Amino acid sequence: MLGAGTAGLAALGTLGASVALSGCSGGRERELEQRRADERDARLRGAAARDSAALLRRYDATAGAHPALAGRLAPLRADVALHLTAFGAAGGTDGASASRSPDAAATGPGSGASGDATVPEGAREALAELAAAERSIARARVGALADARPELARLLASVAAAGEVHAYLLGERSAGGS
Repeated sequence: MLGAGTAGLAALGTLGASVALSGCSGGRERELEQRRADERDARLRGAAARDSAALLRRYDATAGAHPALAGRLAPLRADVALHLTAFGAAGGTDGASASRSPDAAATGPGSGASGDATVPEGAREALAELAAAERSIARARVGALADARPELARLLASVAAAGEVHAYLLGERSAGGS
């Protein structure tokens, strides 16, 4: 009987050790999962900030190439600058363009001084390209929602909606000429 009791104690000891180890590994798994989620969100935020910075340069180039549009573009550009800040890119290389004046990026139609794209010579075409850029970035942000945690997903969705509104307004302005 002594053997059965010893075997039972050994089994309980093994069971206790496995429970203790699985509890520890569960904590490590949660930490690893948290770290992966943090890294994924950081990548998504970084991509969103880079997209906003590129869009901001495009607004600057368009306003510089077509000074008559600068007043119309100013509120939309201001929104994009706020989006850049919301994604955590205040200051640094991405944020540097946020403080530039609209004419700092381009010297004339088609100059391409922004480094991102050449601005069309026609104001209507320039607005259409800006609208297309807004729409493209908005759709990319919607596509990233599934990979983001709730807080970042809400921010991406909000900024994507703003981008779609900007695209609509840019399209209306280019079609209506107002």
